[in-house]
Order: sequence, then C-alpha cells, then structure tokens
Amino acid sequence: MRQTVRFYLGDDLCTLRDISPTLTLLDWLRDRGRTGTKEGCNEGDCGACTVLVVRLEDGRLNWRAVNACIQFVSMLDGAQVFTIEDLGTADELHPVQTAMVEQHGSQCGFCTPGFVMSMAAYRKTEGATADDQAIDDALAGNLCRCTGYAPIVRAMKQAMAAGPDRFDAQVEAIVDRLTALQDGESVRLEGPEGTLSIPASADDLAEILLADPEATIVAGATDVGLWVTKGMRRLKHVVSIGRVPELRALSRTPEGLRIGAAVTYQDARPAIAELLPDAGEMIRRLGSTQVRNSATVCGNIANGSPIGDGPPMFIAANATLHLRRGAERRSIALEDYFIAYGKQDRQPGEFVEALTIPVPERGSQFRAYKISKRFDQDISAVLGAFMVETDDQGRIIMARLAYGGMAATPKRASGAEAALLGRVWNEEALEAARAAIMEDFAPLTDMRASAWYRQTVAANLLTRFFEETTGSKQARLARTGGLAHV
Repeated sequence: MRQTVRFYLGDDLCTLRDISPTLTLLDWLRDRGRTGTKEGCNEGDCGACTVLVVRLEDGRLNWRAVNACIQFVSMLDGAQVFTIEDLGTADELHPVQTAMVEQHGSQCGFCTPGFVMSMAAYRKTEGATADDQAIDDALAGNLCRCTGYAPIVRAMKQAMAAGPDRFDAQVEAIVDRLTALQDGESVRLEGPEGTLSIPASADDLAEILLADPEATIVAGATDVGLWVTKGMRRLKHVVSIGRVPELRALSRTPEGLRIGAAVTYQDARPAIAELLPDAGEMIRRLGSTQVRNSATVCGNIANGSPIGDGPPMFIAANATLHLRRGAERRSIALEDYFIAYGKQDRQPGEFVEALTIPVPERGSQFRAYKISKRFDQDISAVLGAFMVETDDQGRIIMARLAYGGMAATPKRASGAEAALLGRVWNEEALEAARAAIMEDFAPLTDMRASAWYRQTVAANLLTRFFEETTGSKQARLARTGGLAHV
C-alpha cells in the first residue's frame, strides 16, 4: 500500500502526501506558480483551464486535453501533466503557439492558453485531420469572447501542417518514466481534510466500499468535481477508480459490447458507434472533448441524473447494468436501475462494474436525438432514443422508446410502445404512438424548456424517427452534423 500520489508535472516528478482528496488540479497548479492555466467558469465549460494529460495505456501514450478545474490532483497518479508553460522553449515556440501568433488568434489572451493546449492535444490525436468539422469538435470546449473563432481555426490548420513538436523526440523517455510509475500498488492517504483511496484492482475496490459504504466513487469527476467547486461540498472519503484495470476494459462478448465502469466516453465512442451509429453521433455532442476525455459511460449512469444523455440511449438499446458488492455480482436491466429522482437500485457498498449493450437484432432500427439550445456542449431539454424491430411483413414486433428530460428519471414511453406493437410501421401507427406519448409523461417546466415544449418535441421526434426509417416522401431528412434539415 503506497501512501503517496505520484505523477510528472512537465519533466519534474511530483510525490504528494498531504493533500486534500478533492484538491483540484487547477488550484494546485496556480498555487505552484503555474498561472498560465486560467480559472474561468470553474465547472468544465469554458476550457480556459485546459491542460494536457499523458497516460501510458496498453504500451502506448494517450494524449488528452482535460479541464483542470474539475480534475482532482489525486486522479493523476501515474500520469504526466503538461501546462502552457511546458509547450515552448526559450529558443523556440511550439507550432501551435507560432500559428496563433501568425494568424492573430489571440486578443485579450485570457482564453488563449486553454485553446493552445486543446490544439496541442489535437495534434497528438490519432487520425486527426484539418477538416473543419473535426477542428470544430476538438475546440468546442474552449470559449472565446473577443477574438472570434475564424483566426483560431486558421491557426489550427497551420499547426496541423507544421512539423514535429518537441514532445515527439521525448516519446521514449515519457514511456520509460510512466512505466516506472506503474507499480500496481493501491494508494491510501489519510489527513485532516479526508481520506483518499486509489484501488489497483476491482477486489481492492470492493473491500474499500464494504468497509466504508459512504465513500464517494470518482471516475472522471465531471459531476463530482462540481459538487466541490460549485456546491462547496466536503467529501470525507474519495475513492478514485481510474487505475482499476478491470474497470478500464472494453470488450466484445457473446452478450454484446461490455464497457467497464472507468471507460471514458472518448474511448468507448468508436465501439459504441460501430454497434449503434446514431449513438456514436450523439456522443459527439455530449459535453466537449475535454469532458468526454474524462467522463465515463457508467458514471453518467451511476449518478442517476434524469437528463443524462447516455441512459436513454442505452435503455432503448436494451442494455444490462452489472453491479458488484464484495464478492457478489448481479445484473439488471438498465431501466430498472432508476427508481425515482435521486434514488437508484444500488445497495450500500455496491458499485457499478460495467454496462453491456447487446448487438441489435437484424431488422431493428435505432436513432437518438438530442434537443438543446446549443448544438455543442449543452444540457439536453429532451433526448429521445428509439429502437424498433419489424418482421418480414413490416409489423412491429419490438419497440423501445426512451426519453431523458421528460420525467424524474430516464424513462420508456410504455403507452406509445404498446400503441406500436403489432402494427405495420405506417402513418396510422405513428399517429397512435404520438397520441399515446402525451399520456406517458407529465414533464416539468424549467429554465431549459416548458412542459408544453417538451411534450410537443417528444411527439415530434417520433415523427422524425418515422420519416428517417420509412423513407417517406413527405419529408426528406438529411442527417448533417447530428441535425435534421427538411
């Protein structure tokens, strides 16, 4: 059992003993004089605090842009962190910095370090291109209020065409130093501000939670981080699961795609998209690159939010949730996990171990639609996810219609499903389902949408699903950038 958190900041090894388990990376960096990393929103939205985190995964370096404001220092064990101060040297700027200067990509400069770090990370992304859409996706988590995005995008394109940066010559050295940090030991730190546990195996995690069922599990901290920075909550015992190999596993099994509890949306997206292309497209709109690099698929489920984007999609896909308490394991239908607002079917000391998404049956069609005020990085007003299967005669033999934002939990539209079963998938079936869905939900009015709007949109999304899956000539919907254009 190790009693230190170890990681590299730039080229310096940091060994920390007396730290709060919820000390954010942003606060720690600025206290150390790394003030190039800025504090803007302090909730993972603006990107001013973006840093570059490098991890050794399966023998390869994984370079990821991360929001330092909601990333706990304790989560960095075994990693290497680069800030804006690490990019250039006294003799030469990083290619991204050079491009930002030459393309006039900075005005007041407050957001610039975060943009530069996101851009530097994007250059390290496997398969990265200078395509406009890809660049927009990479920079969607960085906000600029004065320069405008056009010169920043031009700078990104110039940087993509530039030669290697100084890190390219350090790959072997970085691999060696991160390999040396992988000792396979669990970590335990106890102090006046709380306890930190970093289990090195699922068995260790199970033991920790049995001993302290009230401990707070942290995967990506994209939700829990806000408890601290905005809610000012003090967490007595934080259990960080990012180093548990079993929970980082992503695999195809006879049952389908199994996603471990510590697998991020960014890592899971290609495999999910292969199974459910529309889900892959929706994930592109979930948070930002920085958020998807940290947020986990199962964490989005475990927190029980009624407006989480993942749960309705996976409920529609008939996913199974795997839970563990001590040595005991059980599996339940994902929809059964959500009992009521703020209440889930998870016992004290029990944790989410994985999610399995089954392979869709032949003849089934799946769609997921996110409705929000902004296209990028916004909370859904309504999210609809639908899977319908028809037989050789075109009759509906299975219908799963799931919504987020319509009730206190992610919920299926049972009345609309019943209205579809046994019918040919035609206009009459659609109208029956539209009428039924008005009785399925009694949504709230809040700052994101009115109850009337939500009910109207919920029914209209069924119409969109019908148009896209029947080839109707009433409207031709081209799926571009995740939106439908009539």
